[in-house]
Amino acid sequence: MIIKPKIRGFICVTAHPDGCAAHVQEWIKYVKSKGPIAGPKKVLVIGSSMGYGLASRVTAAFGSGAATIGVFFERPSEEGRPATPGWYNSIAFTQAARAAGLYAKNVMGDAFSDDIKAQVIAAIKADLGQVDLVVYSLASPRRTHPKTGVVHKNCIKPIGAPYTNKTVDTDKGIVSEVTIEPATEAEISDVVAVMGGEDWELWIQALSDAKVLAPGAQSVAYSYIGPEVTWAIYKNGTIGHAKDDLERAAKAIDAKLKANGNGRAFISVNKALVTQSSSAIPVVPLYISILYKIMKARGTHEGCIEQMQRLFATQLYNGNTAKFDEAGRVRVDDLEMIPAVQDAVRQIWPAVTTENLEAQTDIAGYRSEFLKLFGFGLAGVNYEAEVEPHVPMI
Repeated sequence: MIIKPKIRGFICVTAHPDGCAAHVQEWIKYVKSKGPIAGPKKVLVIGSSMGYGLASRVTAAFGSGAATIGVFFERPSEEGRPATPGWYNSIAFTQAARAAGLYAKNVMGDAFSDDIKAQVIAAIKADLGQVDLVVYSLASPRRTHPKTGVVHKNCIKPIGAPYTNKTVDTDKGIVSEVTIEPATEAEISDVVAVMGGEDWELWIQALSDAKVLAPGAQSVAYSYIGPEVTWAIYKNGTIGHAKDDLERAAKAIDAKLKANGNGRAFISVNKALVTQSSSAIPVVPLYISILYKIMKARGTHEGCIEQMQRLFATQLYNGNTAKFDEAGRVRVDDLEMIPAVQDAVRQIWPAVTTENLEAQTDIAGYRSEFLKLFGFGLAGVNYEAEVEPHVPMI
């Protein structure tokens, strides 16, 4: 079939297998161009099919020559419908890794479940013995709790009062005001259950109990803080409460890993980027569009792969000592949060309208990055040609 992008709201409901493969190859090429990283050798990435999780897996494999196990929950193709981009990304990564002589195994299913944890542990025992890095990079709209069976649903809302600010329809290019009603206490609890730190703790506990964590093993989870203009919907909203719980979990996991051969666990606060998750958050896409314009002009813009390569090469490994902020977090959002950049955002923000959106922001760059997530707009891919959407997982 000929596959074209079909956008509905903040999601593209189609994905191009050849385009996704080309995107993965771009990331591999970048990591290899930056030289080897004296880093991990046996890596588990929980949430490995898109965004920072996929970029972490690419960096570990092609920067450090690591064996990797990737955990993800993606949908295969159906009659007349392509698979999700994460499905195609994972296949492309696995093919490239194995072609380079690297071990790569995929475990597909609900990462929140006890069953998937057991499958991963069995694979580690059979093939790797132990892992020396665990990357936790899950983003999900819901979580079925493995102990209670309760389904918790994610929602993006402010807390305490309604929130009104500018947002942009990135597809139509319309700038408007959006008002979001505050979350209930039940909704706050649900978001913490989905996006907080409990599942990360359960993973580390299960891996520890099974004795598949190497002495000195590290674990990292990803977070975002962002500027004040986004705080009501992010840092101080439901997501922020979940991120606070993630930080609580990081301290507990760090203590556990320190007792295991002086390992460690921490959170890396990363830059605002176009991802499936960020596209769903009101206000944030407009902020990202402004930020991209400013950082590209300064020559400091980074995407997912640049962020993860820098994290691994300058903070986690290569003999470097991680630089922590006052809360014990690594900050690779440093170039985003410098005063000159944020001052520029604050100057542009109030002036943005539908009429001047193209001139005041990098909305074109936002759209390009968004389509790339789904395998569209990649150089060298013939999007007019028939392509086979039914590709089996390997």
